Amino acid sequence: MLRPRIIPCLLIHKKGLVKTKFFKFPKYIGDPINSVRIFNELKVDELMILDIDATVNRAEPNYELISMLAAECSSPLCYGGGIKNVDQALRILDLGVEKIAVSAAAVANPSILSSISSFIGQQSVVGVIDTRSISTHFGKEYKVFTHNGNTLHKEGCIELAKIFENSGAGEIVINSIDRDGEMLGYNIELAQEIRSVLKVPLTFLGGAGSLNDINELIQACGLVGAAAGSLFFFKGKYNSVLINYPSVKQKNELFQSIF
Repeated sequence: MLRPRIIPCLLIHKKGLVKTKFFKFPKYIGDPINSVRIFNELKVDELMILDIDATVNRAEPNYELISMLAAECSSPLCYGGGIKNVDQALRILDLGVEKIAVSAAAVANPSILSSISSFIGQQSVVGVIDTRSISTHFGKEYKVFTHNGNTLHKEGCIELAKIFENSGAGEIVINSIDRDGEMLGYNIELAQEIRSVLKVPLTFLGGAGSLNDINELIQACGLVGAAAGSLFFFKGKYNSVLINYPSVKQKNELFQSIF
């Protein structure tokens, strides 16, 4: 039986591993290579690694770092950051990465998703949408941002998710800027709304602070990916850095309570 995926998300900034809050204030929390090794031992379902510098700096993906990360990673690996064309995607896949995540380039030109998927297969193409609620004349709307939350786009989050799906994305990742680093729970209302309009797999990121938050997301949305950063890196009321991940027993108990 298919099960929801629980996915640690690693942010790369200046070649180090960081955690942000509201997409700002990157806090160094360790070496990404060593973190991947630890997550291997914890037998994670999948790893998502996002380079938050590449697009902002108009830089190529860091192929040397990607190669080292992929060589260490024994779980399915999704990589994003600076990918703008098919050649880059193919090169990253050749390094051992299973999924290519595209954000800013796809927002600017969704056809890049179909171009990449025609070469590597739709199942390996992930469209990432960073979203934040803003007040408009029509009330609260979830708008799309790129470049680490600094560039606002005209499209709404739900509208763009459907465009990404129709353009060839085999999975959609929704990253909630409002919830980033808060550890107060996912935006369940938004997750349900997006889940209701998509046919491809959906992964939600931003806000998880406990396994109960993951339980709530999956209870509400069914077979989705539950991604998180702070949950898997911080422990205790003082947020001490300690990599963790639910055991097989914990995951079995979690999924039994859902299905």
